[in-house]
Amino acid sequence: MTVLRDGYDALLLDLDGTLYQGPQEIPGAREALAAGEQSCYYVTNNASRSPGEVAEHLTELGFDADESTVVTSSQSAARLLAENVAPDSPVLIVGTEALADEVRNVGLRPVRSFEDAPAAVVQGHSPTTDWAILAEATLAIRAGAVWVAANLDSTLPTERGLVLGNGSMVAALRTATSREPLVAGKPAAPLMEDAMRRSKCVRPLVVGDRLDTDIEGANNVGLDSLLVLTGVSTAVDVLRAAPEQRPTYLASELDALNRPAEESLIGEDSRWSVEFDGTDLVIEPTTDSAAPVDSAALLRAVAVGAWKFPDFARITSKTPAVSAVVSGWGA
Repeated sequence: MTVLRDGYDALLLDLDGTLYQGPQEIPGAREALAAGEQSCYYVTNNASRSPGEVAEHLTELGFDADESTVVTSSQSAARLLAENVAPDSPVLIVGTEALADEVRNVGLRPVRSFEDAPAAVVQGHSPTTDWAILAEATLAIRAGAVWVAANLDSTLPTERGLVLGNGSMVAALRTATSREPLVAGKPAAPLMEDAMRRSKCVRPLVVGDRLDTDIEGANNVGLDSLLVLTGVSTAVDVLRAAPEQRPTYLASELDALNRPAEESLIGEDSRWSVEFDGTDLVIEPTTDSAAPVDSAALLRAVAVGAWKFPDFARITSKTPAVSAVVSGWGA
């Protein structure tokens, strides 16, 4: 049997919300990846840990990973810095020592004070970022330093729920400086381009849980994508997705990789009638109305109508089982 992953030579996998949440594996993720032979590259916007630390965490959870298969936004941010400032330039670090190490690796000099006359500022997620370092960065950026952000994720999924991400800290500096950073991580192209170069792939599939980073990032570089509903983006987010954030495939879990591609492909489905009445999307089954409703399958079918008629007000149905699923989406 040909399955979804067989159409691709590599999987470019997001981490937080796709493979794990904090210290915990998302149930079934490890087994899903192990069921195929495609090379797996772990592509993360989180710049707080080194590639080696990320690989160690993945290995502890049972995934097949090593440092060479981890591609981080800190690495891409360092590359952008090296392309924009002279060798051995001082770079103000707003982030962890792992980010500072990547800056050293490209021949630049990490500093932590505006008094060191930084030529650039690089900003990545760190749980210890405080007003003091943001003030140093503000002074440097306002003085003309090149500003590179590892990523713009406004939130970060954890085992406790969503907390503020690097993008929220970037927003503070944007407000204080009236400047915009160069961006390394998804949805910007540099991180995806680095992952493709590292993997030497010809036809990769991007897999992730966020429309505004993973999926938009895939679309920005012309790659197919699979959205899994195990992290940040919800059914309502899918229905309201802008064109640049629409995935190729959608599934409730990662094991969709090991099932036929057509089961996860977003498109019209003969089992469902999706009509726009001028105000609402009206959804009805075309077969046995008493059959159980597969939420992900229904969402894939409804998404087609929602994207065609983006101004719809509600989703309605006369079929109780369908209404119950739609109500669970919050649509």
